Amino acid sequence: MGLDLSERAYRGQRWAARTALVAAGLAVLAPLAYGGVYGVLLLVAGVAGLGLSAVAVWWTLTLRGPLRWAAGVVAVAVPAAVLALFAATLFWALLASVALWTVAVWSGRYALRGTGHPRVRVMRGRKAAPPRRPYLIMNPRSGGGKVGRFTLKEKAERLGAQVILLDPEQHEDVTALARKAVADGADLLGVAGGDGTQALVAAIAVAYDIPFLVISAGTRNHFAMDLGLDRDDPSTCLDALTDGVELRVDLGYAGDRPFVNNASFGAYAAIVQSPSYRDDKIGTSLELLPDLLTRQQGARLTARAAGRTLDAPHAVLVSNNPYRTGDPFGMGRRDRLDAAVLGVLAIRVDSAAEAAALLLDPAPSGLTILTAPDVVIDADRPEIEAGIDGEAHVLPAPVHCRILPGALRVRVPRKRPGVPQRGPRLDWRRLRKLAAMVGRTAVHRRGVGA
Repeated sequence: MGLDLSERAYRGQRWAARTALVAAGLAVLAPLAYGGVYGVLLLVAGVAGLGLSAVAVWWTLTLRGPLRWAAGVVAVAVPAAVLALFAATLFWALLASVALWTVAVWSGRYALRGTGHPRVRVMRGRKAAPPRRPYLIMNPRSGGGKVGRFTLKEKAERLGAQVILLDPEQHEDVTALARKAVADGADLLGVAGGDGTQALVAAIAVAYDIPFLVISAGTRNHFAMDLGLDRDDPSTCLDALTDGVELRVDLGYAGDRPFVNNASFGAYAAIVQSPSYRDDKIGTSLELLPDLLTRQQGARLTARAAGRTLDAPHAVLVSNNPYRTGDPFGMGRRDRLDAAVLGVLAIRVDSAAEAAALLLDPAPSGLTILTAPDVVIDADRPEIEAGIDGEAHVLPAPVHCRILPGALRVRVPRKRPGVPQRGPRLDWRRLRKLAAMVGRTAVHRRGVGA
């Protein structure tokens, strides 16, 4: 009779687990076998080099003048020297180790992914009738001129939308524009622009309980990315006007300011207040960071969330749903926008040693990651600088951050790319169990590989 499809799939997972374990072992043994004791010393030197590089980066950010430039040279030269040393001494063993480790990671994730695990997640929406009077606000300067490049205004008007182009020479109140549109009968609000503008208009859509349309015409389009929209061609977002579904997602607030992505406090929030930041991000950051990181300037923050109090963090990021952590290929992404919790990421680094610990310690004390339905940010002064969806604000202290679960009705195209899903975390204990199993029954009984 032969094996059925599911048994073959489980057998493939078991062999993938065995391949991952063997490849990982060989990846470690290859440089050690080639270099012997010298190979062990090289590995120790590599770890020490990483630590020294982190220390040099800290000095680069906190010092000024010639010492800063010297530290910067060390921060670049040490990793380069370590790589050159490895390449010159281990030769083929280093390349073989990298190749084997790549095989181990790919095979391990395949084994743990299980059958039917989606590579892309598309949020399920409900059918909704097309809007009768959609109203869209477009920023012609956003994203380097995407509105004009993709003829978004003309395409939207052909689909029956009323479109207003923001005047680049004036600071128009998009909140007032959106309110007036609703008063005039708009049954959908949409934005082609940055995430800061998206958040302001989204809040009006929530207030009047009407759908909101995201058009990915900004520079980074993080909100559109996590909605699974096409960021390469923003005109595809307009398909939602005629062939769309409606999603329910969360909306965050920092005080009375809405955010679709995040609100930041501390060093970054202080830097974005500078008028020179937009024209010279690196130069402005290097100028301000020494005083901010050594606490000569800036507010001393306190963050309270999930029953914990975080004292004097240098930076706190509060996000509308948590960002991925532990996945270098998925940094900056959120798996969900409807989990009804805020993500909290706080960093405190007071010395070069603590900077090195951030890189080398698997669980550094200076890094805090948690989730909470609300977060309170307080300071030793009456106002707190904040960066809300990349825009600079100053808010009265304390700032109460909260989330409105499922408050935002987002209309999206029925056909859209979706959100790439993260691969499963490599769990070597599960891989060992899976590799040792025989037969589908054992797999079902222990629940691994699913």
